[in-house]
Amino acid sequence: MKATVTSQCMGDRNCNKLCPEVFEYDEDELLSKVKFDVIPEKYEALVRQAAEECDANAIEIEE
Repeated sequence: MKATVTSQCMGDRNCNKLCPEVFEYDEDELLSKVKFDVIPEKYEALVRQAAEECDANAIEIEE
């Protein structure tokens, strides 16, 4: 599974709080980024949850 944070990110950092192992906040660009090219299996459920809870719909998931 792959995940991407799009330019729609509002920078509210909810994904960072939910799954800091996968998401990091870029202070220069003021948006979240994904730390992995391929999401480790143990974090897949949290990444899906972060995508569902993202108010800006800025997290895209590719299975």
